Amino acid sequence: MVSMITKTSHLRCILRTGTCLTLNWTKTSFGSERRYASKSEGDSRTPKIYTKTGDKGFSSTYTGERRPKEDHVFEALGTTDELSSAIGLAREFCIDKGHTFTDQLDKIQCVLQDVGSNIATPRSSARESHIKKTKFSSQPVIDLESWIDAFTEELPPLTNFILPSGGKSSAALHIARAVCRRAERSVSPIVRSGEADPDVATFLNRLSDYLFTVARYTAMKEGNKETIYKRPE
Repeated sequence: MVSMITKTSHLRCILRTGTCLTLNWTKTSFGSERRYASKSEGDSRTPKIYTKTGDKGFSSTYTGERRPKEDHVFEALGTTDELSSAIGLAREFCIDKGHTFTDQLDKIQCVLQDVGSNIATPRSSARESHIKKTKFSSQPVIDLESWIDAFTEELPPLTNFILPSGGKSSAALHIARAVCRRAERSVSPIVRSGEADPDVATFLNRLSDYLFTVARYTAMKEGNKETIYKRPE
């Protein structure tokens, strides 16, 4: 779970000829705090990836609440993490094919970290400082809509239902789209309850449209045929 999102508090890292000085402590968006010793040249101590704080089936939000791991907040966080992983895999296929939009996928994965931070900060237990650090803006939604419009201008009109297909890159993007829909479903009740910013749900909704559009664009650019739905006889 630690690999999902890390919000840094009072952390300063100075990189100078291979020297890293880490001060104070970091706090993950799940709230688990870990104190790191200052490190300098000749100091071989390394922070461990495991904390053992979740061994009994509970984890922490960024606000410090301890909740069962099956809580709707952690379900949503896990799904957005899965979504980022699916996009990462699709991105690798797209890089192999020389597509020029992979920087957009990079940005989207970074925004998903912000999505997770916002979800992991329930408003009912958040202080003003928590809300300020994890506020989610509408700009990523605007960016997605701009990218969708640009791709759509180059695509032929969609006149039939298409199945996930069109080559490995396109099919992988369709998988990411399906995971995105699930992430949206898991986040929607959290947003409706007022525990997360509304723009988080809007972003996921628009992201699934983006992934669908860019999957079609990828198939077209690679010269691959998309499979059209045909009703079985």
